Amino acid sequence: MLSERMQKSLNDQIKLEGDSSQIYLSMAVWSETKGMEGVAKFMYDHADEERQHMLKIIRFVNERGGVAIVPDVAKPTSNFVSLKKMFEILFNHEVMVSKKINDIVHVSLEERDYASNNFLQWYVSEQIEEEALARMVLDKINMIGDDKGGLYLFDNDIKTIVAQAGTGPQ
Repeated sequence: MLSERMQKSLNDQIKLEGDSSQIYLSMAVWSETKGMEGVAKFMYDHADEERQHMLKIIRFVNERGGVAIVPDVAKPTSNFVSLKKMFEILFNHEVMVSKKINDIVHVSLEERDYASNNFLQWYVSEQIEEEALARMVLDKINMIGDDKGGLYLFDNDIKTIVAQAGTGPQ
């Protein structure tokens, strides 16, 4: 059985995962309208993945005798100054999500809720991968700079990055 504190923490994370899905979706739309098919696919895939993360927590809360709350999701920004700025926003968002997951792990330990702690370890590992992927993509964009040819190749190559990273709905 989940404590009220654990249930609230998990429901807060459900909202964050839903908001994350919307952020990626907004980035996908922006990328697609700028002609960056590869980046758009990357973002659409991540939007789906974040939604699956949300559903995984919803099911866990309900299975543990709690009540998952389907949240309103925040409307994300839809206009990005540049591809680089968009990926900087994405990276910083993933760092913030990692902190929130760590905060929930801390709650699970304080509550002596080892089942939730065990469940959350998957998210800890997932966030390490998410941050590393966002950092790697941002590093590549920084190497390219404003070179249009480089950006074209990056847009094509990100499809390979996605395949190698195993990115997509989990």
